Amino acid sequence: MAYEAAEYHPAFEEYSETIFELAEDGFEVIQARIAERLGVSRPAVSEMVKRMAAEGLIESDDQTQITLTAAGTSLARTVVRRHRIAERFLTDILDLSWSEAHHEAGRWEHVISPAVEAALVRVLNDPTTCPHGNPIPGSGYEVPENSVRLVDVEPGADFTVQRIPEELEFEPGQLEFLERSGLMPGQAGTVVATSPDGTTTVSMSGIPVGVGPFSAERILVITAHVDAPV
Repeated sequence: MAYEAAEYHPAFEEYSETIFELAEDGFEVIQARIAERLGVSRPAVSEMVKRMAAEGLIESDDQTQITLTAAGTSLARTVVRRHRIAERFLTDILDLSWSEAHHEAGRWEHVISPAVEAALVRVLNDPTTCPHGNPIPGSGYEVPENSVRLVDVEPGADFTVQRIPEELEFEPGQLEFLERSGLMPGQAGTVVATSPDGTTTVSMSGIPVGVGPFSAERILVITAHVDAPV
């Protein structure tokens, strides 16, 4: 089902999307984090926050904690949905790399109409996640109960990659590294060891891969739950 929201300037769409994704990844949404994610100055964020509040898209607690209103959430879900559907089309149909698809989808999300969105969903057979495993709003996706952080998986245990959070998509070189290493949703691996410096070594198709602590603390995987012996 295609989402429809009131039309806003692309800057409002970009900020609403950013606020939504920061909250989705469990962050307290403050101006400094928005500035860091978007690569803009704090004065620019401050001015946009005032404009969005005037438009009824956000609410802020003494200009610190920022939350989307119902209208802001509707706008954000529309943009995020179209971005993730576009990523899926660009990778699955056009065979673009993760990194290329992420950047291209950032452009597509602002111009996809409800009719085109519905057509993409039909062609893609109604996907529930983007290529990185992030839920597509409105798809009915449910987070698996046995989803855990890669860093919490014990050495020797098997896992299946479930999700690469949005935060890692904005880290330079991360998407390329993860795709090249086979750390992609649906791919199985085994944790080999955890080093004192926080690096988690995993085996993907028999090839050892060192995952730094920043990524290992954020990549979500699915493991077979085994109860401890009584």
